[in-house]
Amino acid sequence: MQISEIPGADTGGPLPLYKEVKRLLTQSLAAGEWAPGVALPSETRLAQRYRVSIGTVRKAIDELAAERILLRHQGRGTFVASHNARRMLFHFFHIVPASGAREQPRTELLSFARARADADSAARLNIAPGAPVFRIRNLLHLGGQPVVLDDITLPAERFPRLSEKIFSGRDSTIYQLYQERYGINVVRSAERLSAALADRPSAKLLGVPAGSPLLRIKRIALSYHNLPVELRTSLVNTAEHEYFSDLGKD
Repeated sequence: MQISEIPGADTGGPLPLYKEVKRLLTQSLAAGEWAPGVALPSETRLAQRYRVSIGTVRKAIDELAAERILLRHQGRGTFVASHNARRMLFHFFHIVPASGAREQPRTELLSFARARADADSAARLNIAPGAPVFRIRNLLHLGGQPVVLDDITLPAERFPRLSEKIFSGRDSTIYQLYQERYGINVVRSAERLSAALADRPSAKLLGVPAGSPLLRIKRIALSYHNLPVELRTSLVNTAEHEYFSDLGKD
C-alpha cells in the first residue's frame, strides 16, 4: 500500500509522513507479515515500498523501536521483538527486592476456569458483558516466598481452545504463550496502583496477617492498535519488595 492510499478521516487531518509509515508498519505487524524474531526488510526496500525517503522510514522505525515493538541490532538489522523471560523481567514485571537484584519469579497456578465477563471486565477488555472469559489465579514466589497474587482475565474469543494443560505446560512466559500459540503480541501495558488490605483468603496465600497492607496493581495488557488482550489484578506483599519502573531504559 502506498502512502496516498491511507485513509485519514479518523486522524482529524493528514498525519506526518513518518506517522503514516509507522501506521502501515504496525498494520503489517498485526497481520503477521513479519513474525516475532524475524528481520524487517531493509530501510531502502521499505522506502521503495511506501514511496518515501529512507529518513522517513527510519523515523517511523525509531518510534517503534522506542516503544520496544521493534529491536535494532547493530550490523544485523531491525527485528520484531519477541517475548522471553528476560523481556518479561525487565519490561513488564516491576516487583523487585527492596535490597538485592531482580529475579525471575516462580509461578504457581492456583486455578483455571471458564466464566462470564462482568461489567467491569467487559469494559476494560472491550468485550460484551457476559462474554466467555478465562479466569486464572497465579501465586508468584520470589526468594522462595509468596509475594504476588495474580488474578488474570482473558477474553475466550481471542484465545480459542486455551486449556489449563496448555496454560500450565507453556515453555516460558505467559506473554510468550500468547505470542507463539495465538499470534497475540503484547506491546505495552497500562497500570493503575492503589493500596489494599489483605482479606483472609489473600492473606493466607501470601503468608501475611489478615488486614495487612498490600499494593494493588490493575494492569491491562495491550497488543497492536491498543487492543486489550488481558486484564490482571495483582496483590503484592511489599514487606520486603517494592514496585520499581525505570521508564525508557533499554
